[in-house]
Amino acid sequence: MPVRITPGVRAAALGAAAAALLIGAFALGASRGSAPSAGPRLAGAQLTSSASATAKITVTGTGTVTGTPNQLTLAMGVQVNGASVDSALQQASQAARQVTAALRHQGVAAADIQTSGLSVQPDYVSGSAVPDGYQASESLTATLVQMAAAGAQIQAAVHAGGNAATVDDVSLNLADTSGLLATARTRAVADARVKAAQYARALSQPLGPVLSISDQTPASVPVLPYANTAAGKAASVPISAGSQQLSVSVTVVYALA
Repeated sequence: MPVRITPGVRAAALGAAAAALLIGAFALGASRGSAPSAGPRLAGAQLTSSASATAKITVTGTGTVTGTPNQLTLAMGVQVNGASVDSALQQASQAARQVTAALRHQGVAAADIQTSGLSVQPDYVSGSAVPDGYQASESLTATLVQMAAAGAQIQAAVHAGGNAATVDDVSLNLADTSGLLATARTRAVADARVKAAQYARALSQPLGPVLSISDQTPASVPVLPYANTAAGKAASVPISAGSQQLSVSVTVVYALA
């Protein structure tokens, strides 16, 4: 018996076939179940892309500058022994006043001299529970802003403290780093752009605009401190400023056009 397919029946059959094809394609994709990749990662950079977002590349640039330290921080103090707490403390206080006066006489501002510690401790003879005497120490920190005079200022302070004087540490610093950091940031951004352009050329894609930029805390390479010392010769203490480096890193995200 011949079967006649009317236009309505033919349309319904075609619709069912199309639906079956879609269901089969969906099932095939689900069975393969692979998550979409964020994009290839390049050495020193990261490339990301998706169907709904512009492809972009992330790079890190670094800028380094060198400056000459123009400020010295001196940590020193006095240490004395006395028969009693009062005696030891009075001697330490007198020595500390002499050190401060010497620094002031050498041109160090009062605002740049600060007491940083005070201690009184009993001394015991071996095996005795009764103090044989007392040790008093007082420490201070002075900021020396005239590098040419710093050696003479240190020597004068140590001489004023006599045999009670101790020098604990010195550190050389850059008093104002704003100009150096501005130069370092400019170099870091330029370094990032050079890297991004290289990766874009390797991918045969034109480099687009900057999407975001962020910087990291600037790092400095410290200058080795001056060696610990005590009261010494009358000659000025030699001070070598050397150099100090500042480094800035920035992370820049570029679009790939």
